[in-house]
Amino acid sequence: MTSTIDQPTYPDPTPASAAELGLEVRPMAGHIGAEIFGVDLAEPLDPEVVAEIRAIWLKWKVVFFRDQHLSQEQHKAFGRRFGELAPGHPTLPAAFPEHPEILLLDNERLAMGGGGSFVESRWHTDVTFIPDPPTASILRGVIVPPYGGDTQWANLALAYERLSEPLKDLVDGLHAVHHNTLPIKRGELPGKLAKQFLGEGLRAVHPVVRVHPETGEKVLFVNPNFTSHILELTRQEGAHVLELLYAQIADPEFSVRFRWQPGSIAFWDNRATVHLVPTDVPPGMRRSMQRVTLRGAKSVGPDGAESYPLEG
Repeated sequence: MTSTIDQPTYPDPTPASAAELGLEVRPMAGHIGAEIFGVDLAEPLDPEVVAEIRAIWLKWKVVFFRDQHLSQEQHKAFGRRFGELAPGHPTLPAAFPEHPEILLLDNERLAMGGGGSFVESRWHTDVTFIPDPPTASILRGVIVPPYGGDTQWANLALAYERLSEPLKDLVDGLHAVHHNTLPIKRGELPGKLAKQFLGEGLRAVHPVVRVHPETGEKVLFVNPNFTSHILELTRQEGAHVLELLYAQIADPEFSVRFRWQPGSIAFWDNRATVHLVPTDVPPGMRRSMQRVTLRGAKSVGPDGAESYPLEG
C-alpha cells in the first residue's frame, strides 16, 4: 500500500498553451528542472511568452535554455522581463563597472571550481544574509569546460512536504540567523577576496519555513552555507535540527543536475531552491559564468513573521 502526498497548487501551463506559443518544455527530473526550447531570448518577448515562461518556472523551480548567446545588455534585458535587477552582489565589487548588475563567477578569479579550490561547495540559496534575498538568479554560461562543472539544484518545497507532521509543526515556528561567510576548504582565502566577500558583516533573520508569495507552498529556508543558528533553540539543539534539515534538502530525489554548454542559461527561483556549485572543473580548464539577480522581498513564515536585518 503506497501513501499519497498532497501536491501544492501552482500555475500549471498546459502542453497546448506552450505549444501554441511555439515553446517546447522538456522536464529533466521528476520533481525539479525543465528545459525550454523554441524561444530566442535575445529578441523582445511577447507578454504571453513571458507569462508562460514564468508559469513553467514556478512549477519546475529552475528552467534551462540552450544556444542563447546573449550580450551583457541582452542578459540584463531578459532579467528585467521578470523583475527589477539587483546589484550583482552586496559586497563583491562589480567586475564590469558598466554593468554593475552582473556578477562574474570565474574559477580562475575566485579560486573555485577546480582542484585548487579554497572554498567548500555547500548547498545554498543566494544571498540569504540580507533580509530581502533575490527572487531569482539567471546564470549564463560564457566559457564552459568540455566536461565537469555541472550545477545541481534541489526543490525546497518538496523537501518541506516530505517532512513528518510533528517535524513540520516544530519548524513552522522557528527563525534562523543567516550570515555572510565562506566555508574554507583548505589553507586561506586570498586576503583581498575574503575582505571583499565578508565586508563589514551582514546578518539577517529568516523564518526556517517561508510561504512562497506566488505559489503558496511552504518552503524550507535554511542552507548549510549561510545559516548560522536557530533563535528559539539552544545552539546544540539548533545544530541537530539544522543537520536534519540539511540532510533533507540534499536528498537526491529532490534534485536535478545540469550539464552546461556555451550559451546555456539557468533561471531559478531563489525562494524555493538550493543549488550546489561544482568543484570538479579539471585543472587548467576555465569555467566563466555571469549572473544577474532579481530584487527580492522579505520572507514571511507560516506565523506571519517577516525577515529582518541584524547587522549591516
